[in-house]
Amino acid sequence: MANQVIEALFKTNAVRVAPEETPFWYTSGTLGPFYINTHFIIRDEATANDILKKIETYIAEDKTTFPKKIFLDLLKIYEESETFKMITDLITQKLSEYEFDYISGGERRDFFFSILPSYFLAKPHLSIFKDGSTVYSTENFEITKNTSDVDLKGLKAIHVADLITEASSYVRAWIPAIRGLGSDITDTVAVIDRHQNGEANLKELGVSMTTFAGIDKSLFDEAIELGAINQQQYDLTMKFLENPSDYMSSFLKDHPNFIKEQIALGGKAKERAELAISKGFASV
Repeated sequence: MANQVIEALFKTNAVRVAPEETPFWYTSGTLGPFYINTHFIIRDEATANDILKKIETYIAEDKTTFPKKIFLDLLKIYEESETFKMITDLITQKLSEYEFDYISGGERRDFFFSILPSYFLAKPHLSIFKDGSTVYSTENFEITKNTSDVDLKGLKAIHVADLITEASSYVRAWIPAIRGLGSDITDTVAVIDRHQNGEANLKELGVSMTTFAGIDKSLFDEAIELGAINQQQYDLTMKFLENPSDYMSSFLKDHPNFIKEQIALGGKAKERAELAISKGFASV
C-alpha cells in the first residue's frame, strides 16, 4: 500500500522535489527542497486546480447545492483517474473499519477525499466551511440541509483530510464545528502526515489519526528506490529533514545573490524574499 501511494504522490507531482539550485519558497518565508500539494493526486495539477475553482464557485452560489455538484464532478474523475480511484478506495476501505454515523470534510481540499467515501459507504456527509457554517447531506447527496435544520446530537463523526501538519485547522475549526453540533469525533483519516506535531495535538483533543504516507525519511527512501527522485534530490531532502534552518542558511551562504535575484523577479518570489528578510531568515 505504501509503495502504491508514494508512487502516485510523485507521479502526479503531489510531492515534488526541487533541483539543487532552485528550492521552493514556503508561505512562512523559509526555503525547502520539496513541496506538497496532496490534492494533485486526483490526476494532475490542472485537474486539481479546476476542482478547487469549482468548489469556490459552487459554495459562493449556494452551500446547500454545493455537495451534490462537487460529488458529480469528483465521481466522473474517479471513473477516469487511476491515482484518484486508488487513494479514494484506500480511504473508503480504511473508513469501513471504524464505527461512525457520518463523514466530515473541511473547505477546500478535504472535500477531494471526504465526499466520495461518503457515497461509497452510504454515510451522510458534513461539509464544514471556512466561515464556520455547515451543511449536512444524505449519503447519495440528493438532499442537503443547513445543520440548523438537522439534529446531530449524539452522533459520531469521522473527519477526512488531505494533509495534517500541526492539525491547526482541526483545533481551530473542524473539531469545534462537529462538537458544536452535539456530535463527537474520536478519529480522523488523512492522506499525508507532515510529522510536525499534528498527531500529538490531535491526541490532546481526544482524536486519533491514520494516514497513508508521512513526510519523513522513509518516504524519500521509497521514492529513490522507485526512481521518482535522484540521489542529489534525496541528499537535499535528508539535509532539510535533519535541520530545516541549517538547510536554508547553508543554501543562502552558497548562493549569496539568491535573495537579490528573487526580489528582482517580483511577484510571489519578491514577497517571500522580503518576508524572509523581515523575519531575519535572510539578508540582501
